[in-house]
Amino acid sequence: MMSPSLLLATAFCLTLASHSLAGNWPHWRGDGGNGVSTSAAPPTEWSDTKNVKWKAPIPGRGSGSPIVWEDRVFVVTGVPAQNGASGALDFMLMCIDRDSGDIIWQRTATTGKPHEGTHSTNNYASASPTTDGEHVYAHFGSQGLYCFTLDGEPVWDRDFGDMRTRNEFGEGSSPTIAGDKILVPWDHEGQSYLFALDKRTGDTVWRVERDEPTNWATPLVVEHDGRKQVVMNGQNYARAHDLETGDELWRCGGQTQRPAASAVTMGDVVFIASGFRGSFMGAFQLDGQGDIEGSSKVLWVKDRDTPDIASPLLSNGRLYYYKAKTGILTCVDAATGEPHYSTQRTKLRTTYASPVAANGCVYLSDRDGTTIVIKDADDYQVVATNNIGETIDATPAPVDDQLFIRGERHLFCIEE
Repeated sequence: MMSPSLLLATAFCLTLASHSLAGNWPHWRGDGGNGVSTSAAPPTEWSDTKNVKWKAPIPGRGSGSPIVWEDRVFVVTGVPAQNGASGALDFMLMCIDRDSGDIIWQRTATTGKPHEGTHSTNNYASASPTTDGEHVYAHFGSQGLYCFTLDGEPVWDRDFGDMRTRNEFGEGSSPTIAGDKILVPWDHEGQSYLFALDKRTGDTVWRVERDEPTNWATPLVVEHDGRKQVVMNGQNYARAHDLETGDELWRCGGQTQRPAASAVTMGDVVFIASGFRGSFMGAFQLDGQGDIEGSSKVLWVKDRDTPDIASPLLSNGRLYYYKAKTGILTCVDAATGEPHYSTQRTKLRTTYASPVAANGCVYLSDRDGTTIVIKDADDYQVVATNNIGETIDATPAPVDDQLFIRGERHLFCIEE
């Protein structure tokens, strides 16, 4: 029998949502970039069969997260080339019917042989697509960026050359749509850049050089005092660039090697972390100028137990993050950095997918296929533990009363 407290926690997470398709999840971290849906109420319990509305087989390999726009779900993958060329892949964007799981269309953006290797746990389709509801954009790094209509018609594409990643770990930074622009991160072992393109034509609006090695983070766009900033992680510095010009606004050192976690934001503060061969998390005010390290613009700093691959989650003033690639969880007050709980052991082991929050719950997934649902609260309380029977590297997408989980072999639609 469930304890009274667990029954309350479960009820807290199970407020009924409308079955109408009201919500979207247009970016791998959701609409605001923090990993939060303010309208979804997905189930908290499932298995590979229980509460599975459908599961659609996805060919090839890919760990880009699913995105959702109205009645369509989009995923990317790399499939052995149909032309039979040795080592070549068809880099594909798939559009799946949200109600049935049937393929509406699939397009091969390009076919090519990767110029370098990738980590054994990575693949060649690990950047997530993004959409503005008019076009959908699929980024395959060195294989290019591709713009399609929602009906799968090609609009434009761009080739940025070849990345040379650290230790051939592979690629994975996702683009971000900001107004009439799409932002493309390009940090690697060669000359690094941040690109802003006209999202309708693919033409370059601006390009700034970055003195940064390989970085897998995704840009976060925030606004302060009427000016929009593009916040980027980096091994040398966390930085903000002016959205209109690309000019650097502020920077702060202290990061660890080869960062992967993307920034999150609350009000006029951004939070940036890394956790490989060291630990760092900083809370930075957006009104800084120049080098702000050691100044009052750095509100607080953490030097232990910070995330590596998975990005932090910011929900209701609480900042959740793992220790490195483990399932050891910390939750702090975002305003002060003071812990609600720290180094909380969970049943998760290796974490690549980032946490997401919806309807008073936080969803935590690992590479064993397990998703633990906890209450979005100051204390750690498990609501349910679930497993889909295959690896989860992609971040789930909560939309309306559904949760979309991209596993190693299938895309799952979880619904009661």
